[in-house]
Amino acid sequence: MNSGAIRPSRQHVRQLRATLRRRTAALVVTTRWLKRETIRRKAGEAKLRQSTRNYSLLLAQSRCMQEELRRLAHQILSTQEEERKKISRELHDEIAQTLAGINVQLAALSLEAAVSARRLKAKIASTQRQVGRSIEAIHRFARELRPALLDDLGLIPALRSYMKKFAARTGLHIRFTAFTGVESLNNAKRTVLYRIAQEALTNVVRHAQASLVQVSIRKIPDAIRMEVADDGRSFQVQRVLSSRTNKRLGLLGMRERVEMVGGSFAIESAPGRGTTIRAQIPFKRAVLASSS
Repeated sequence: MNSGAIRPSRQHVRQLRATLRRRTAALVVTTRWLKRETIRRKAGEAKLRQSTRNYSLLLAQSRCMQEELRRLAHQILSTQEEERKKISRELHDEIAQTLAGINVQLAALSLEAAVSARRLKAKIASTQRQVGRSIEAIHRFARELRPALLDDLGLIPALRSYMKKFAARTGLHIRFTAFTGVESLNNAKRTVLYRIAQEALTNVVRHAQASLVQVSIRKIPDAIRMEVADDGRSFQVQRVLSSRTNKRLGLLGMRERVEMVGGSFAIESAPGRGTTIRAQIPFKRAVLASSS
């Protein structure tokens, strides 16, 4: 083969090699782009799958919340009905029966008047005592439904008055300390704290068989905390909350009251340590605490 025929062949090979290098470089670039695109699309698909899962989770949570709202609404109505029945029963048992007794006494007075002035005087005194007991019962019901002191003088005087009468009636020993700045809370929040104390003390007498209860209201960072701690019998909190007893309705009612004003509610109960009801309500004002 002559040298003239070889040169064009070598040149052709060099051209092919150059073309191959360009195409190889282009292929590398394309491959890199495809890898990045594949990664991007996989990430997009993962986000889409995550978004779908999040949507499903949010939908499930929304359904659970709706169910919880329906359940709580039903429990509120049930609790209100239980309170109505309680008031009705106490009115019947204490006031209606006392008034019926007074009526009998008055009927007898007309007969006694003609027989003996001394016996008539004794009957009148007995009737007056029954009237006094009826008046006291009416006042007690009125205080429990809505104490005037709470509106007129504030939470601390209302609680002190209620606890004094409650202790005298039940024999329960109550220690009370309070942060005076609590009075700067609005009426709705002070009412919630009053109801929590009221319901908690009632539960202590009904269920705990305690001898001492300590009620405290104090300032903590950004909140006011009320605690009602007794030295009585403990109970399994979760089991009671999951049951359908009246005690459960009382505990749920307390929690719902606190949460309605943006607060939090907790219960601790352990053998040998009694039970502590804890309610916290948001509070921003910087006021120094004191005891009452």
